Amino acid sequence: MTQDLDALLDARFSCRAFLANPVPQTTVAQIVTTAQKVPSWCNAQPWQLIVTAGAETDRFRDALYDVASTTPPAPDLEWPKGYPGVYGSRRRACGFQLYDAVGVGKGDRAAGAAQMMENYRLFGAPHVAIVTSPADLGAYGAMDTGGFVTAFCLAAASHGVATIPQAAIAAQAPFVRAHFDIPSDRLILCAISFGYADNDHPANSFRTARAKVDDVMDWRS
Repeated sequence: MTQDLDALLDARFSCRAFLANPVPQTTVAQIVTTAQKVPSWCNAQPWQLIVTAGAETDRFRDALYDVASTTPPAPDLEWPKGYPGVYGSRRRACGFQLYDAVGVGKGDRAAGAAQMMENYRLFGAPHVAIVTSPADLGAYGAMDTGGFVTAFCLAAASHGVATIPQAAIAAQAPFVRAHFDIPSDRLILCAISFGYADNDHPANSFRTARAKVDDVMDWRS
């Protein structure tokens, strides 16, 4: 069992280039059914999804890109104040890996910005899930929903479906809320773009590192 879980975690990665092939709706339902099994405070299960396919994905993608090109970020949850120390180092390492993979030269801000804007094209994914949580549940609802997002990505990987959770989409929360008619009492936390990976695309050619156990665990006895 442990080996199976490790293999699944090793197989999962943040996909940044997708094939156009849609995922069957029955498969998506199976992924959500599995992800639903994660724990949540008082079993509240605060997450809700809006999932798009086909023309609806394209309509959202095109409109989102246009809005993000001209509109400053306005997320429902405050962005991180910064990435100090090792957190910034890990963030930069991931960015450099991506830029190296897709041929963005060091200091080429225009190319880097263009790559960042691919978030708003959903990296070409045929589907996107908009993930929300009740505002009344605050940070704890968001934390529980984060567990669901992780489970969704792992369940998808078990079906051969690639994913990328995207906080970037939440930067345009007012537009997303209006586009999908999402009530004001729900926080727009992130999106998950998903589909089948384009394994020949250079953006999918690298994998990020993970910290060692001693870097994240303080064992006391």
